[in-house]
Amino acid sequence: MPQFPKNETAQLLIACCSAHSIDHVVISPGSRNAPLIIGFTNHPEIETFSIVDERSAAFFALGMARELGKPVALVCTSGSALLNYYPAVAEAFYTQVPLLVISADRPAHLIDIGDGQTIRQKNIFQDHIHGATHLSEDVDRQEHLASIHRAIRMAYKASGPVHINCPFEEPLYETTEQLLSVDLPVETPKPLESVPDSLEDYAALWNASTKKMVLVGQHGPSEDLQQLLETLVADPSVLVLVENTANVSHPRFINSIDKLIFPLEAFQLPAFQPDILLSLGGLVVSKKIKQHLRSYQPRHHWHVGEDRAFDTFLCLEKHFKLRVTVFFEAFCRLLKPVDSTYQSYWMDKKQLRLQRHAAFLTDCDFTDLKVFEQLLPSIPEHSQLQLSNSAVIRYSQLFDIHDSLQVCCNRGTSGIEGSTSTAIGAAVVRKGPTVLISGDLSFFYDSNACWNTYIPADFRIVVVNNGGGGIFRFIPGPQQTNALDHFETPHMLTAAPLCQLHGLEYLSARNLNELTSALSQFYTPSTAPRLLEVFTPREKNDQVLKAYFSHLKTT
Repeated sequence: MPQFPKNETAQLLIACCSAHSIDHVVISPGSRNAPLIIGFTNHPEIETFSIVDERSAAFFALGMARELGKPVALVCTSGSALLNYYPAVAEAFYTQVPLLVISADRPAHLIDIGDGQTIRQKNIFQDHIHGATHLSEDVDRQEHLASIHRAIRMAYKASGPVHINCPFEEPLYETTEQLLSVDLPVETPKPLESVPDSLEDYAALWNASTKKMVLVGQHGPSEDLQQLLETLVADPSVLVLVENTANVSHPRFINSIDKLIFPLEAFQLPAFQPDILLSLGGLVVSKKIKQHLRSYQPRHHWHVGEDRAFDTFLCLEKHFKLRVTVFFEAFCRLLKPVDSTYQSYWMDKKQLRLQRHAAFLTDCDFTDLKVFEQLLPSIPEHSQLQLSNSAVIRYSQLFDIHDSLQVCCNRGTSGIEGSTSTAIGAAVVRKGPTVLISGDLSFFYDSNACWNTYIPADFRIVVVNNGGGGIFRFIPGPQQTNALDHFETPHMLTAAPLCQLHGLEYLSARNLNELTSALSQFYTPSTAPRLLEVFTPREKNDQVLKAYFSHLKTT
């Protein structure tokens, strides 16, 4: 027979999660959270996952929630366990991924008296959370139910993290065969979205401008968005800039922003400045476009999206708080093509960059840049491509990626932690193969991600091992100091022992021939996940990348 906790608060939480269709729960072992462990693992409609390392567990849940498009619950014991969730909570906050963080706690009278595994857990995530509730011991069932319901609804509504803190008195392990049923409050239907009356005024500005830029940041795959952008780019006065993480593509989109901007001379920069900037989606990777649009600000910057708008370029004028499809269905009806050379001029530049790009790579030494040229086309179509941060995401932006791939990266806080755990979480609930490309520091930093019994056999990891933090040799500041080794973190580590420890198949490559050979077998069916470690020359990567950008320059 199934067992459920006798504790009423735990019963309410479990029943409410089920009623709200939260059916994936990631649990880290503990004792204070025993009522939740017992209840969630015995619930017939909830799938549970046990991840020991709470930091890894939180990113694992983040990857799941992003892929599922709905909240995933995290459950931990009291004390410092909860603090380990914070990096993933911050990432979820900035990338709008719904997480339901449920922490067990000691009752209030046992806090700050010297008991073990106790910290001040109430409102612990207050600056990076959309809602928090503390289930005090002195309130009745209906108040608890209302608090839990509000928190879960907020995770859905805000598409971000919320926190429920649950003090549990001992005994913790008493069980019953009965689970409470709950009646959720009747929800008021959400009003239909309406476009503002002033939209015609904005359309008039748009139609009067000969230089319009549409910039698409991080966004999940969307056929609707693809079609809307194709409509916009038919106007010769519109330049569409996208990143790989935007998951849209078209021959007339600028999809390698840094490749276009980096070689520009000072006298060319004003020509790139738009009159109107229309931004969509989430955060943007390209540091160059941020620098450019802060220095050469558009007269008008508008952002479209249901959630918050970031004033990335320090000139945000209008936030249309609407779904992109709702906005453009109304906006596009008011638009007319404008005679302009803005798009054609920069498309010509794009073609020149592509020619120079191909010419350079023909004779390029075996370095990070050459490795990415080989890796990206090798990925099987319709895979999910997960990218770690730092150099990996930036190298990937320099290349075309097949439009059947779904590209993901933790760009909320852009930290190196959690990339592998996030990718594994996504792979567990995804139908189809997932490939992670990671830098060495990111992989080793999150090595507990492989301490995980749920990794699918078709999961693939590529670790580009350049000996530690190669990006710090490319950016100008660190090499001007006498502390480069402390920025760069040089090491002699290899992933081989970790693969042996965790049961991953291991391949390696140290030159182009070995890489070609390894890739020929890397994606073939296997009974275990597979990792390919590619070693590149630490002291040559930055020299080749600088030479590459210099070569891109055209007269």
